[in-house]
Amino acid sequence: MVQLLGEYDCKLDAKGRLMVPSGLKKQLPNVDQEGLVINRGFEKHLVIYPKKVWEAKIEELSTLNQYEEKHRNFIRLFTRGATELLMDATGRINLPKSLMEAVGITNNSELVLACQLDKIEVWNKSAYESLFDEDPKSFALLAEEVMGEKNKKGANGN
Repeated sequence: MVQLLGEYDCKLDAKGRLMVPSGLKKQLPNVDQEGLVINRGFEKHLVIYPKKVWEAKIEELSTLNQYEEKHRNFIRLFTRGATELLMDATGRINLPKSLMEAVGITNNSELVLACQLDKIEVWNKSAYESLFDEDPKSFALLAEEVMGEKNKKGANGN
């Protein structure tokens, strides 16, 4: 299983190319052969998946009942704009213009690459930083709600 770690500040060049930071590239040892897939995230950001992770997501989507409208809509929205990325010899990837426009990223933008388990979120730096404007106490309450309930269910055997 892929487990990515870290946050990386980056900047797109004038042609919309992103230099993959060396620390992140080391965590993706076969990226040159296997490739990456980029797609829209659930919020106003993009998501880069290692190709094997993307294939597992597609496999999961294929189990949905395509005769149900909400399932078709979810598949359509989730896969909308998905694009394979190839890294060039210098370690750069081209972000698709349509996806960049959809989330407010422009050429020369400052970005944050935020690793989230098995994927990399691509955020406009100011949008990413604004996510964390909440009071740290809110995080403690969220942790209690999300992880506390998980532990209660596990303890009860549910």
